[in-house]
Amino acid sequence: MCGIAGMLKKGLTTDEAESILERMGNTMIHRGPDDSGVWADVKAGIGFSYRRLAIIDLSMEGHQPMISKNGRHLISYNGEIYNFNEIRKDLEEEGLVSGWRGHSDTEVMLEAISAWGIEAAVSRFVGMFAFALWDRSERALHLVRDRLGIKPLYYGRMGKAFLFGSEMSALKVHPDFRGEIDRDVLSLYLKRNSVPSPYSIYKGVKKLPPGAILTIKDSWEVDREEPTPRHYWNPKEIAEEGYRNQFAGDEKEAVDALEEILGIAVKLRMIADVPLGVFLSGGVDSSTVTALMQKNSTRPIKTFTIGFHEAAYNEAVDAKAVAEHLGTEHTELYLDPKDALDVIPRLPMLYDEPFSDSSQIPTFLVSKMAREHVTVCLSGDGGDELFGGYNRHFWAPRLWRRLGWMPAGVRRGLAGLLERPSPVAWDSLSSRLDFIIPKGLKQRNLGDKVQKLTTVMGAEDKYDIYRRLVTHWDESTSVVPNSKELPSITSDKKLWADIDDFSLMMMYLDMVSYLPDDILTKVDRASMGVSLEARVPIIDHRVVEFSSSLPLSMKIKGGRGKWLLRQLLYRYVPKEIIDRPKMGFAVPIDTWLRVELREWGESLLSEKRLMAEGFFSPAPIRKRWEEHLSGRWNWQHHLWDILMFQAWLEVQ
Repeated sequence: MCGIAGMLKKGLTTDEAESILERMGNTMIHRGPDDSGVWADVKAGIGFSYRRLAIIDLSMEGHQPMISKNGRHLISYNGEIYNFNEIRKDLEEEGLVSGWRGHSDTEVMLEAISAWGIEAAVSRFVGMFAFALWDRSERALHLVRDRLGIKPLYYGRMGKAFLFGSEMSALKVHPDFRGEIDRDVLSLYLKRNSVPSPYSIYKGVKKLPPGAILTIKDSWEVDREEPTPRHYWNPKEIAEEGYRNQFAGDEKEAVDALEEILGIAVKLRMIADVPLGVFLSGGVDSSTVTALMQKNSTRPIKTFTIGFHEAAYNEAVDAKAVAEHLGTEHTELYLDPKDALDVIPRLPMLYDEPFSDSSQIPTFLVSKMAREHVTVCLSGDGGDELFGGYNRHFWAPRLWRRLGWMPAGVRRGLAGLLERPSPVAWDSLSSRLDFIIPKGLKQRNLGDKVQKLTTVMGAEDKYDIYRRLVTHWDESTSVVPNSKELPSITSDKKLWADIDDFSLMMMYLDMVSYLPDDILTKVDRASMGVSLEARVPIIDHRVVEFSSSLPLSMKIKGGRGKWLLRQLLYRYVPKEIIDRPKMGFAVPIDTWLRVELREWGESLLSEKRLMAEGFFSPAPIRKRWEEHLSGRWNWQHHLWDILMFQAWLEVQ
């Protein structure tokens, strides 16, 4: 696991180029504290920078930038290729490579590219990666990102330079960088609570899409049109093929197949020359990964959990029950508002773009805790998107079936009735009636769910329901003056897969948008911020391809999601430990903003400050801030969007 950066720019001396590259790399020392390297060919106008977190082959034989044996290719690489031993064996058996200098995955992938070509090699890689490859023969730079977007890669032209890097911070120290905030992207951020690919918050800088290769030849000629990324793995095609040719076996065969495929994915991600553990929330996804890890370990694996003193947000008790049943070596940490206050000043630097999923706080803290014990941690992320785990996957289609026939005006009227009691009142009612509500119908944070329900009841069609469910500031272009709406996968139906089933379509959209732009971004920045490598076996691309072929009945059954994943988990953990309402990795930001974080929030949201900075219209923000402070309404997500931008802006 590493941080990479580089540039294409002619006219520099070797000393000038290496000095710039070293500064670019040093901004990411947290991504790679163990080693560093720079390489420059000023005649060709190309330079690479690298920071290393040593995981496999801890010797200097894993040093980068690395040159292939034939001298043609040079690579700077961030990530892990888990099947590198298999690829190494294939190269040997084909007589393509002999006499390895070490046993790093970097050397294997570099020789595979030299032997088979870049697209053929990348298609055989199983792992997470973002890398830059210079082809001396073709005088071409290739930028490549893994299939699901686990590892980040920014790129863009600035003046006469073409820049790239794992983090925006690396680009920003280049002398040619000009950081002009893109107001249209800022408006999109308010809708999505993250900046979605391919956009970035700065004009002229993009994110390489997942599963894509960008090839640049003679790119120092700045008048040339920037090339378009091409996909070596297309999730839209995968989803459509899986929908057309669904899994034909019975339920037991499906569980057996998932156990085999996911078991292999987990086992591969346990390969490391350093200590490793797993994040355990006690939910289905992380518990399944933990169970399969423990199955493949001869000693108790290390598990790490974050807890909250607020019962409505606390899953630590559930995680502990799973850990005790599986016999893991368990560590937990309970958070309070002071912990959040201590972390918040670090968030803008960690994410280097505005990012407002508030679970970034516990994700960072559980990563920090884990890093005291291990260097690698597995995570259960991806199960919701692949197997139908979000509430919207099953109740949104049900809602549309029951209400879609009504005129929109009638539905809006019903929504008005539901809006009369505040979310706090709904939560209070739910608490008072808890003893008579059947277990299967109980809902945590009922007020928030009712508030979300009223948002979607006026939807034009079922696809508008999804758009509303994943949108924060629907009126974002009015909150950000002089901005316009940008196309994105959640708003442009031309980008959607050809899938008729509404639930399966939502899962697909979550997989290609929410997963890489929010979940994986959150985990990557939080873990790498403390030099911890996070691995995500559930989104091994072979698991993704298998899940795409599953019929809806194997994902959602009896009004509950992740049916198949649950059946696998029940082979290792009793139902009574696992079956409970879904909570998610949330934090009580709503309460903290009214008390412990109130002064901090007020300083960032003051009307005077908002007017002076000029990015937002103060009126709608102040209205929601005051409503939130009153306790009647919970606008935590909308407000956190603004607060995280404001906090980010302070350090630019």
